[in-house]
This record gives sequence, C-alpha cells and structure tokens, in this order.
Amino acid sequence: MDKTRKIDITRWLAVASLTGLIALGLAWEMWLAPIRPGGSLLALKVLPLVLPLAGVLKNRMYTYRWLSLFVWIYFTEGVVRAWSDVAPSNYLAMLEIALCLLLFVACALHVRVRLKKPAASADLPAQTS
Repeated sequence: MDKTRKIDITRWLAVASLTGLIALGLAWEMWLAPIRPGGSLLALKVLPLVLPLAGVLKNRMYTYRWLSLFVWIYFTEGVVRAWSDVAPSNYLAMLEIALCLLLFVACALHVRVRLKKPAASADLPAQTS
C-alpha cells in the first residue's frame, strides 16, 4: 500500500472516530442516558472535541499530535463511567472507550506514516558529507 493511501485511511479513521465521539457525547448526555431528565450541561464536554476537527479535516500534523494526547481525557472518563455507572450508561462508556482507542491509533499511525522517510533508491548515487 502506498504512503498516500495510508495517509488517507488514517485521516478518515481519525475523522470518523472524532465525529463519533462528538455525536456519542451529545446523544449520551441529552437523550440516551442523561444524568438529569431532559439532558444536562455535561453535554458541553464535547465542545473541546470540536476544536481539533477543523485541523484534522485540514490534515494538519500538529493537530494529530496533540489530539493523540488529548483523547486520553475522554478515555479516562469512559473507563470511570464504564465501571461506576449502570446500564445503559456503562455501555455507552464502553463505546466511548473504543472510539478513543480508535482515534488514538488513527492519529499515531497518521503521524508515523507522514514522518516516515521514503526508502533510498538503489539507482541514486550515495551522498557523502
């Protein structure tokens, strides 16, 4: 598989998992299993996830780097709520964990592929310095 295709795949995996986290966070706190009937202000937790969406869509390397670290905050929330909440909230938390792991892997692979140097061609003369 060529480098451009790998970059595209990891980019769209990151976009899909990030938008999935945003949609899950809103639906979870507003309709699926809100803390209070009718929704709660906890739905605002998705606002920080909207910020990196523009950078990921524009394929900015810096965004992938800091997003791969930032996503662990949501992973931690998912782990805590998966083991402390009751159904259906704990199942939603497990889905959040899966989306966070997918986003981390997509970001890490994206950065790795983009930073990987192309293999030296055999027909080029060796460079000396």
